Amino acid sequence: MGKGMQIDIQSYDEFGPEKIVQVYDPLTRMHGIVVIDNTALGPGKGGIRMVPDVTVEEVRRLARAMTWKCALASLPFGGAKSGIMADPRKMGTKEKERIVKAFSRALKPLIPKQYVAAPDMNMAEDAMRWFAEANGDPRACTGKPADIGGIPHELGSTGFGVFHATKVAVEHLGLELNNMSVAIEGFGNVGIFTAKFLSEHGAKIVAVSDSKGCIYNEDGLNIEKLIKIKQDTRAVKNYKPGKILESKELFGLAVDVLIPGARPDVITSENFAKVKAKIIVEAANIPMKNDIEEEFQKKGVLVVPDFVANAGGVISSYVEYIGGTPTDMFKMVEEKIKKNTKVVLQRARDNEVSPRKAAMSIAQERVKEAMAKRM
Repeated sequence: MGKGMQIDIQSYDEFGPEKIVQVYDPLTRMHGIVVIDNTALGPGKGGIRMVPDVTVEEVRRLARAMTWKCALASLPFGGAKSGIMADPRKMGTKEKERIVKAFSRALKPLIPKQYVAAPDMNMAEDAMRWFAEANGDPRACTGKPADIGGIPHELGSTGFGVFHATKVAVEHLGLELNNMSVAIEGFGNVGIFTAKFLSEHGAKIVAVSDSKGCIYNEDGLNIEKLIKIKQDTRAVKNYKPGKILESKELFGLAVDVLIPGARPDVITSENFAKVKAKIIVEAANIPMKNDIEEEFQKKGVLVVPDFVANAGGVISSYVEYIGGTPTDMFKMVEEKIKKNTKVVLQRARDNEVSPRKAAMSIAQERVKEAMAKRM
């Protein structure tokens, strides 16, 4: 077994992982990994990433994150994740299709009773079509094209959830969303819809960044206009009027709400002291390490953790899994994100702990309770 393909025995604990499976197809040379972390609440749910250097440990950590995300979202899903060791940049569409189908066929004994797949890095709805076709069961994966029963993520489920988590956080502090100033890092699918829903409900989006720069206007940005600029020029800095800043400068702006919504580890020990926002809502996964969150807790900054705020995507996946419609999806995302954000923030306040610690305790309680019922 090659480097990165082994797992340390200390990585196993009272929750899992239940199964670590490696599959190989000699014909296509497909080498894949699936980690089913915990199925106490239901089949393990988690996306497939296609990257050449994916490791068992990486997949295991992501599977565990899905266990907590699904538990906290009150979904009948457990946690899982998978990876295919391949570089899609070095292959054509037909070769990619053969590899995805080979992976799907190899996992047939596990799907969909133990594992339900979804898109992740370098895997979009076309890959989910191939995956479902090769498996022979439409419940094999979510994130499928609309014509075969999918609910596209382009409808903005994650951003819609981040909007509701932000609104709950603002109200938790006894404030109103109207005229609250907001800065959003990232203007892809999540950032665009977060900005759109927030601005429609009175928030003032004053800064948005992407990989090419940041646009800042303290009087507020016109989001519909900004979306068009981004589509036409691929850079938010081309919006006018506004001040062009470096992307990293967004984190130090004097705003009420900061929403990191793109890359991991963007708030670090180096720029932590520059953050002026009183509320941080994590639309991206792991935008800062846990110890940084604890420092914000000490400073009185309210941080809504990633697996609380950005669960709209997996909630949407569940609606697709049970055959629901986009209308059903928006309704369920709103209900679950609002309810769970309120529960987490209230427990954090009552116990005088960070929202992440409160969220983890709730997720673990739900999984432990389900595991006890199995015995």
